[in-house]
Amino acid sequence: MSRIDRRALVERHRIEVDGSDPRSPLSVGNGEHCITLDVTGTQTLPEHYPVADPAGGPDGTLLGTFTQWAWHSTPRPPGADLDAFRRTYDTARGPVPYVDAPPLSRDDSGLDPALLWLRSNPHRLHLYRIGWVLTDGFRQPHSAEIAGHQQLDLWTGTARSQVRLAGHPLTVHTACHPVRDAVGWVADLPAGAVALELELPYGSEAWSGGADWESPERHRTRLRPRARGTEVVRSLDGADHHRLRLWHGPELTVRQVAEHRLLLVPSGATIDLVVEVLPIAAPVGRPLTASGVLTASARHWPGFWRSGGALELHGSDDPRAGELERRAVLSQYLTAIHCAGSTPPAETGLMVNSWRGRFHLEMHYWHAGHFPLWGRPHLLERSMPWYHQMLETARGIASAQGYAGARWPKQVAPDGRESPSNIGPFLLWQQPHPIHLAELLYRAGSPKVVERHGELVLATAELMADLVEAGTDGYALGPPLIPAQECDADQREVLRDPPFELAYWRWGLEVANRWRGHLGVPADPRWAEVATWIRPAHVREGVYAAVGAPPWTTRRDHPSHLYALGVVPDTGYVDRATMLRTLKDVLADWDWASTWGWDYPAMAMTAARLGEPGLAVDLLLADRPKNGYLPNGHNWQTDSLPAYLPGNGALLTALALMADGWDGVDGTGSSAPGFPQNGSWVVRHEGLVPSP
Repeated sequence: MSRIDRRALVERHRIEVDGSDPRSPLSVGNGEHCITLDVTGTQTLPEHYPVADPAGGPDGTLLGTFTQWAWHSTPRPPGADLDAFRRTYDTARGPVPYVDAPPLSRDDSGLDPALLWLRSNPHRLHLYRIGWVLTDGFRQPHSAEIAGHQQLDLWTGTARSQVRLAGHPLTVHTACHPVRDAVGWVADLPAGAVALELELPYGSEAWSGGADWESPERHRTRLRPRARGTEVVRSLDGADHHRLRLWHGPELTVRQVAEHRLLLVPSGATIDLVVEVLPIAAPVGRPLTASGVLTASARHWPGFWRSGGALELHGSDDPRAGELERRAVLSQYLTAIHCAGSTPPAETGLMVNSWRGRFHLEMHYWHAGHFPLWGRPHLLERSMPWYHQMLETARGIASAQGYAGARWPKQVAPDGRESPSNIGPFLLWQQPHPIHLAELLYRAGSPKVVERHGELVLATAELMADLVEAGTDGYALGPPLIPAQECDADQREVLRDPPFELAYWRWGLEVANRWRGHLGVPADPRWAEVATWIRPAHVREGVYAAVGAPPWTTRRDHPSHLYALGVVPDTGYVDRATMLRTLKDVLADWDWASTWGWDYPAMAMTAARLGEPGLAVDLLLADRPKNGYLPNGHNWQTDSLPAYLPGNGALLTALALMADGWDGVDGTGSSAPGFPQNGSWVVRHEGLVPSP
């Protein structure tokens, strides 16, 4: 079979935008640093791209500028200590403390300030906003004064914007450097008519904002002339925090016109500007030019697309094939720029500060588990060291509760501290993730993966084997717990035995024992015993119940009991006929508006493993409120979650399984076992790794 023409595949889905789509701006980034742009190639109209705050705070904007490393905390108030929010719960082994707190509400004003601080800090920092101004009064243009066309060339990672700004024509090229936290702009413009404005905010504790523009007294901006440009030193709360290095020539004059507002005024009809962000003590690299950044980007992205996996559906008779191929291509780009950094990402990546930019470890499997399956294990390896840095923290959480091993928190920042919550500390499905991620890296041939991640695998398995409770009918997962289906969180003191988590426990412990063999140590008999005798999932009226106790199955939120066979490979734990009836039972009358973007690929994985490829494709492309993909490729969910990277990553995970198969089911050659074999689909793939 001839190789896929990867350039043709990618360029079929080049993004073209006429005017401004307030839900679908374009981003350039490198996994560690990212900026999102309006139609001008900058961030001239942030208010035109709003993000609602579900907690009732100030709205944010889609036009973010973030890095994985730039975080901020406001001064800590008295009493802001996790120990003050621990509550003891009864378990089968006795009382166990959990970090607990009331649920998020639209009005948190009455809550303890210490609790609010713990929930809101540290928060990811929106670094700057850059936009065009008219030199006639140096005013910001109104949206009605801007019209244009924008293109994102995926093959080079470059945004090209052709706009008219109050009648003035501009052509702007924007790209992010592939390895430095630097964005370059090359612009042709009418001399003397326009300039750039750089605004610098304080950190925000708001749910989605990332920037506080109303507290100028709480931060400081200092300019220092430098060879080849200008340095901007940023101090927050009285301490130097980070720097912006503006790389430019003498044709651009930088003036500080307000405490946190800079004007960048060109003397001619071109601009060559780079804005690089650096930790305060980091050394400055070699000088940059914007044209050099664009060149580096144009060299990097073809290498990305030519390496790893590719999936081509071109030539299929099914009219949905083009859309599914588009989603696959754009999801590869978006996860590469948002989810391939040094820490797990926020659910909205580096575009929006959802949950204040804090990341959810149960989502890391969706964010980055597809990278090894698509032949790019190095992109997952970038964030794995964070687990090693947090291993002692995770051991401490387990030890404080009387358990062995390492217990991984749910909602965290880079410091790994738990967030007080009525949900996060009780979730279980993130616990096996380090084992799963390490196994995917092993299967993809990541070098020295056993030596690097063996300790993570073993520490995780120790917790899993110790957390279960013994019963006459096997090892159980007892309360307090919340399954991946979070909607019954208020019943965490009685919920037990969710099928997805039970099956995941069995598979995870089996894999961990195999890893002991990789490491040259004997299998752990306790792990084998728990895996073998994990309690059977509860069946009611011929289908699996979502939990093994009342309310049994609540028909909304994630139908996560389906993922006991789908996300989790077949270990013999799940009865396939019962699971097929359960899948059809869910599809009959679930509350689809309450589901989330990753549910559809996850259900497709279940359907594929059950031998229902037509249903798998139908689920991937189901016309449901949270299963749409915008022109920019983002999986829109709500006004407060306008970008949802778990949906993109889950799509890629499902497609890898459906195209290249899984253990025991071959997807090589012309076979794609997760797609219908009726001639309506032409599926070509290369460089994928079979799923477990």
